[in-house]
Amino acid sequence: MSALTWLGGEAFTAFGQRIIWSDMLGNTIGLAALALGWRRSILTWPAQLLSGVVLVAAYASAQLSGGVGKQLLVIAVALWGWRQWHLGRGQAQDGSIAVRFATWRERGLLLAGAVLGTLAVGGLFTLYPSLSWSPWADAYIFVGTLVAMVAQARGLVEFWFAWLLVDVVGVPLAFSSGLAFSGLVYVVYFALVLWGMRDWWLRTRTPAQALEGAPA
Repeated sequence: MSALTWLGGEAFTAFGQRIIWSDMLGNTIGLAALALGWRRSILTWPAQLLSGVVLVAAYASAQLSGGVGKQLLVIAVALWGWRQWHLGRGQAQDGSIAVRFATWRERGLLLAGAVLGTLAVGGLFTLYPSLSWSPWADAYIFVGTLVAMVAQARGLVEFWFAWLLVDVVGVPLAFSSGLAFSGLVYVVYFALVLWGMRDWWLRTRTPAQALEGAPA
């Protein structure tokens, strides 16, 4: 049995939903990546990279070509983010990446990118229905994920807000796509995002000396 065949196989069934290995493993790694992001660990990026690789198999097994394309782009952005954090290490007193709120210009660029990107990708998915059975929701999650990753790579607190907005659509779409484990993980993401948002927010308002010894 090949690795791809195994990843596409059933791990178990829960609440009438078939849980496949790639969906379970990819999203578990993604959850760990988000936790590492909260701790501002550079390991968040290789974890996101690995999660993307595994989730390619999950979306392929669900015949969601758009999802496969999203994960390939996520892999590329993860490599870029990894480099950004490597270059920015040591900005904070504890040797990790420094975090801050975006400027109004940066917020405008992120919002414009999200809107225009969603319109472009949604239009593409609509034009080619084989790419996604839910083109606008999938486009929203696709582009929202990329916006969140770009904000994370730049150490912006808005990264967490972007993830919250992705979760709002990601949970119902995952369940309706038959990727039940993805839906459950999105629910856990929601709680972890709130926790991470609070931590990064406090770090923008508290002197670095007061944060020594805090998780990094």
